[in-house]
Amino acid sequence: MQQVFGCAGVAMFIIRYKMLTENTKNVRVRTGLKENLSQFSLLVLVNAFVGGMVGMERSLIPQIADADFHIAAKTAILSFIVVFGVVKAVTNYFTGALADKFGRKNLLIAGWLFAVPVPFMLMWGGSWNWILAANVLLGINQGLAWSSTVVMKIDLVGDKDRGFAMGLNEFAGYLSVSLVALATGVVAGRYGLRPYPFYIGVGLVVAGLLTSWLFVKDTAAHVAAEAGASGLPRLKNVFMATTFTNRNLSTVTQAGLINNLNDGMAWGLFPVFLAARGFPISQIAIVTAVYPAVWGFGQLVTGRMSDRFCKKSMLFWGMLLQALALLVFPFAVTLNHFIGLAAILGWGTAMVYPTFLATVAENTHPFDRAKAMGVFRLWRDLGYAIGAVLTGIIADAAGLNAAIIFIGALTLLSSLVIDRRMYCTAHAPKLTDFFRGNRRKQVENEKVYNPCRNAAVA
Repeated sequence: MQQVFGCAGVAMFIIRYKMLTENTKNVRVRTGLKENLSQFSLLVLVNAFVGGMVGMERSLIPQIADADFHIAAKTAILSFIVVFGVVKAVTNYFTGALADKFGRKNLLIAGWLFAVPVPFMLMWGGSWNWILAANVLLGINQGLAWSSTVVMKIDLVGDKDRGFAMGLNEFAGYLSVSLVALATGVVAGRYGLRPYPFYIGVGLVVAGLLTSWLFVKDTAAHVAAEAGASGLPRLKNVFMATTFTNRNLSTVTQAGLINNLNDGMAWGLFPVFLAARGFPISQIAIVTAVYPAVWGFGQLVTGRMSDRFCKKSMLFWGMLLQALALLVFPFAVTLNHFIGLAAILGWGTAMVYPTFLATVAENTHPFDRAKAMGVFRLWRDLGYAIGAVLTGIIADAAGLNAAIIFIGALTLLSSLVIDRRMYCTAHAPKLTDFFRGNRRKQVENEKVYNPCRNAAVA
């Protein structure tokens, strides 16, 4: 009887909550983090569930490929990342293109429905093709759900605190990646690679689907409210502007691709590299968890920094730190060395990740934002696939050290492209000015970037 009354009470609470939250037709919509804190917090929680779905694979799939399916070639092992990256990238594009037509919330719920079979396929799949099929569905889940939460948070906060909002979003997602990667590694070390670690994924799917369906509200009204006050012109061709013609948008896009290229390499090769050095799976899980943990926690700081400092400066230094960590990684010896380098790599990624998204939002009209974000995330997440193919081929041909050094060199090149091609916005001091103690110094000897002018040209 107590269980009956308990279930009835929960049901009444849900119904009452939905009645209160959905009766908003006559309520004046306002943008801002404080004004939309409850919905923003719900979306942060949902994004943590989304990130956890990737985290459950982070430490285990390369090990499963070797132990259960006897796949030795690095190119074959990394094929699951290729599948995941391509599917997620394409889904990102269509999420951006369809967000205004079908609604952000509906796409978010659809993303969770695609995730339902994933943990069961990873638990019981009898061949490597089952693992690849699970990553097709996981890529769709990530493209729909993560993209939707990103765009909805930007819709809610408006033109202020975008970097901080994206820092919170990515913090939740990648901290969850880290925690679930660590948890699945610990469970696998005690109970085996399958099926027990993937029970965590079942819980994530249930929690994410119910939260998105019952409590999250769509943000179309917030987009309309911001569009009415926006001074930015519409982009003539969103795809071309984001990919090629708009200097800030296209430079961010190439950096995003390279960033995920090196993340895909770290995802696929770091566990194999450390295992070849003789580290047990419990220590491998620590290194693979430190990187996204610093990445996640760091964005609480770097997201706010991207609102205060020149985004070009944030991106240049972030990509440079990533490059240095990767170039040194093959020469590390002890577990502490690898943990330290993983932390540096994570901090560099933390500097660029919220800055990517804030820069795209800053340089696009609200009605173009979802499409531009979709195009950016298309190219960014293709980096997973490109990185997996490149590093797999190089690792098989020349060894793991050569693959890691090659990706480090590409990351260094990307930082130089940022330095040469991007412009700072007005009144945005560089990081170097801050550390020199001259916080008021503005951009000198450089044309100040005008998003309105460049958007019109694009």
